[in-house]
Amino acid sequence: MKNSWLVPLFALLLAVPGVVRAQRFDARSLMRAQQRGETSPYDNINPYDTDDEESEGQPADTTKQERRIRKPLESYFFDDSIRALPNFRWHIDKDYNRVEIEPLDTTLADFRIDYPFMREGVGDIAQGALGQTSLPLNYFLRPESPDFIFANHYYAYTYDMENVPFYNTKRPLIRMHYFESGQKRYREENFGIMVAQNVSPSTGFNVDYKARGTRGQYVWSRTKNHNLSVAVSHTGKRYSVHAGFYNNHIEQQENGGVVGEWAIADTTFEMPSGIPMKLADAQAQNLYRNNGFFVSQSYAIPLQRVTEEDFSLADLSAVMVGHSFEYSSWSKVYTDRNEPYINERGHRDETGKFVPETLYYYKNWYIDPLETRDSLYERVISNRLFVQAQPWDRDGVVGTIDAGLGLDLHTYAQFEPRDFLTGRYTTVRKTGYFAYGAVGGKIKKYVDWGANLRFHPSGYRGGDLSVGAHLALKGYIRRHPLILEGRFSMERRSPSYWQENLCSNHYVWSAPLNKENETRFEVKFSVPDFAFEAGAWQGVVSDKIYYDRESLVAQHAGTVSLTSVYARKDFRFGGVHLDNRVLLQWSTNQEVVPVPLLSAYLSYYYEFWVVRDVLRLQIGLDGHYNTKYYAPGYNPALSVYYNQRELEVGNYPYVDAFLMGKWKRMRIFLKYQHVNKGLFGNGAYFSAADYPLNPGMFKIGISWGFYD
Repeated sequence: MKNSWLVPLFALLLAVPGVVRAQRFDARSLMRAQQRGETSPYDNINPYDTDDEESEGQPADTTKQERRIRKPLESYFFDDSIRALPNFRWHIDKDYNRVEIEPLDTTLADFRIDYPFMREGVGDIAQGALGQTSLPLNYFLRPESPDFIFANHYYAYTYDMENVPFYNTKRPLIRMHYFESGQKRYREENFGIMVAQNVSPSTGFNVDYKARGTRGQYVWSRTKNHNLSVAVSHTGKRYSVHAGFYNNHIEQQENGGVVGEWAIADTTFEMPSGIPMKLADAQAQNLYRNNGFFVSQSYAIPLQRVTEEDFSLADLSAVMVGHSFEYSSWSKVYTDRNEPYINERGHRDETGKFVPETLYYYKNWYIDPLETRDSLYERVISNRLFVQAQPWDRDGVVGTIDAGLGLDLHTYAQFEPRDFLTGRYTTVRKTGYFAYGAVGGKIKKYVDWGANLRFHPSGYRGGDLSVGAHLALKGYIRRHPLILEGRFSMERRSPSYWQENLCSNHYVWSAPLNKENETRFEVKFSVPDFAFEAGAWQGVVSDKIYYDRESLVAQHAGTVSLTSVYARKDFRFGGVHLDNRVLLQWSTNQEVVPVPLLSAYLSYYYEFWVVRDVLRLQIGLDGHYNTKYYAPGYNPALSVYYNQRELEVGNYPYVDAFLMGKWKRMRIFLKYQHVNKGLFGNGAYFSAADYPLNPGMFKIGISWGFYD
């Protein structure tokens, strides 16, 4: 790319404040100099023709004519350091006129971790395979959306309005990845493609598609998880709009887990597919469908005269008015047959020999005694009108003041016995409205603060209240930032509609529940340059709603106190990396909120250049571990984790060995998952009760980025 080598050179020579990479420059100064007709050291450089980081140092093509500089990205959402990035992405806030910036990940980092639910903290409780449900081990990271709770445990895969990505790219970008493992008959596959292009510095579109799942290491465990998002954005100087469509399609065969712990811990089967499962003969299956689209737009009205020197409205007093709309519909169909399973070690007789037992997974068959077909549907239409005031500038002591009104229209549908006569499903419609607001600001680069409030005065979920606040203090020692953060939240929330009303073949309930009340405190200290962070959460929840050992909705008439302490430290000695994440947790009532005392994720590897600036490799081990406790079980008919009290799970290290490399724009890994199977550990490699993790298998993965 013409003159690409000048960009990092000028950035280095000028030492522009706030630049986060060597090739960044002050786009605002460039525009102001051009508008005044002054000569600028940036003349003849187009910042929006910047090459990616891997094409630096190539000679300029002097045979091409100088290109005319295009109008740059002027949105108040992005500061100079973000504009200077070759490519970046962001998510939008559903309620407020804000975005969350995320640089594109092109490093080796966590590329080898192909299960998305294992990327954060110490990982999740999981059914075991790619594309299946999971629940964070850290109680304070668990999803709590009241809308269509049956999909909450697919949170690591599904798209919604607040996680659909938007991209700004200086050149068209295509990125693909493909991972696979195991024999063809039992293979896990993970495919993804992302296409992003800007038609101008302010306007772009992108498509993200991911297909993840397994053909089943264990009998009747095939899973398909397809997720698509299409997004368009325009982030202009005054007018901004974000629009998107998303689709989530999930198919999962439900085997119900092993017939007994002995089938994993005490018996060796030739193939995992020979291990007996509870619902294999019943052919239980879940099918989820979700479609949604949204549009969020805002218009900025400056309260000061805008001059030619004002690059964006971020430094001016202004008022932004906007509207946000989202439509989302979910459906779930669960099917099975009334077939028993045999536990060959059901109990021992008087001589000590095992006696087989014939059992049924579900106790009740309310609608059809032979087959199940439970169909549930939920739709939410959300509208929000908001105003954002910017009293002085966006990074001022009081940067923004937000206020908004929201209206949610909910529709629920399910089959009930009385519907035999009409042939139509019972439909319930509810309307909820609320008001919300927030205020936040900064004191230079040292203090970042904010507070928010949401209240439902009446109607559906009337009386719900949410209050939150955060404060971040930043200091520097020899230019190394030290960050101390604190957060507080207090929430009074209504139960989900499905927790109060459900009619299915195996479970029926209809009873009002009290609102949950929860207060949380969080404090975190981090030193990013030294890969260190430590944090603690403290929570008190009353009237906690959960699923008991019979998978029935229950509510605890009292309070439960929860404490989590988390620490992360990555040590480096030359090319040796010792990355450590440790979580300690305490619950005052393990029957209501069960958590393991200790959970850990350790990654030890050696990283080195094979060919300097061309090929870099990592070789090492990843390990997950948690102490024994009564881990939740998973109920396929309800798609929820419940608090079983029969089987303790844990005290088993799950170790992967990997070799990973990056060659120019391509990343590749080779991994043997569960390398310690049969070598050490107690033999019971469960994460959720009765659901074994995958046995040992070889994996290969590749990711490649294409530009232009």
